[in-house]
Order: sequence, then C-alpha cells, then structure tokens
Amino acid sequence: MDIFSAAVMLFLIMDPLGNLPIFASILRHIDPKKRRKVLIRELLIALVIMLLFLFAGEAILNFLNLRSESVSIAGGIILFLIAIRMIFPQPGGVVGLAAGEEPFIVPMAIPLMAGPSVLAALILLAHTDSNRMTDWTIALVSAWGLSAIILMFYKVFTRVLGEKGLTAVERLMGMVLVMISVQMLLDGISSYMNSVA
Repeated sequence: MDIFSAAVMLFLIMDPLGNLPIFASILRHIDPKKRRKVLIRELLIALVIMLLFLFAGEAILNFLNLRSESVSIAGGIILFLIAIRMIFPQPGGVVGLAAGEEPFIVPMAIPLMAGPSVLAALILLAHTDSNRMTDWTIALVSAWGLSAIILMFYKVFTRVLGEKGLTAVERLMGMVLVMISVQMLLDGISSYMNSVA
C-alpha cells in the first residue's frame, strides 16, 4: 500500500462528512466564542492519540494485556449510546452535557475522530510494515488534515441545512451510527470467538 492509498483509507474510516451532524450537535450547546477553540483542541487530541497508536499501539495493548477486539467492542458500545441519544434527543444533547459544558476527549476526539476502526487500521499498518513509519505518518496527517478542514467548516453546512435539516440529518446519522456500532460489536465478538476457537 502506498502513501496515497493509506491516506484515502484512513480518511474514509474517519468519515468527517458522516461526523458533521454529530459535531454540529455537540458544538451548538457550547458558547459560540468557545466553539472553534474546543473543536481545534479535540482535533489535536485525536491526532496525538492516533499517532500514539500508530507508533505504540501494539505495545500498549500488549502491556495492558488487552486484545484489539476490546478496542472494537468498547468503541461499539460508546457509539451505540451516542447514537441512541441522537435518535431520541435528551436535555444536554448527544453527550448529555449541560448547556455550555465542554466535551473533553469523549466523544469528539474518541471515538468519533479517532475511533476503534482508525486505531485498529493504524496498528495494522504499523504491524504489516514497520519499516515505513514515515510513510504511514504522512498518510495519517494528510487524512487528519483533510478531515479537520471539513469539520472546521461545519457552520457552512449548518447554514445550508438549517436547524430542521440538521436535526433530520442528525437522526438519520443516529440510525446509521447504530448500525455501525452494532457492526463494531459483532466484528469484535466474531474476531474474539475465532481467536479462541
């Protein structure tokens, strides 16, 4: 796999367009003056976590005696809970935060940006060819950069869709996120069952 192919793969897994309604839903509960600061902070935290998993993911999992399936199952559970809140809105929005309260790491950085699928893909890239870490780093930063640019302009999409349109897209994405989270759970369970069989 070359740098471009790896970058495209990581970009598709990060799915910034799919995350737009979720990010917009979370950010609209935050003071408008703080939104950009919070978004940039969460994006940078996600990048640091992804770089950490690229270079030390396998070692971290081994040190904690965790299987990669655990990452998938845990991420699936978190995404499922977020998806339920998107479909059935509650006070505090998607993440149950009080109005104006800032999200920190969860759920914007993890699992929305640096989700279990991305982390697993990074561990896999590093594991399959550890001599090309510079290539994988360039691919990761490129995919993250493009995703960050799209998410930074979430207001444009909000303006185009409007409040009702955004709510409709948010609930639709909630349904999609339920399916993705269930698939993550099934993949993690299936992989675990195959490994112990």
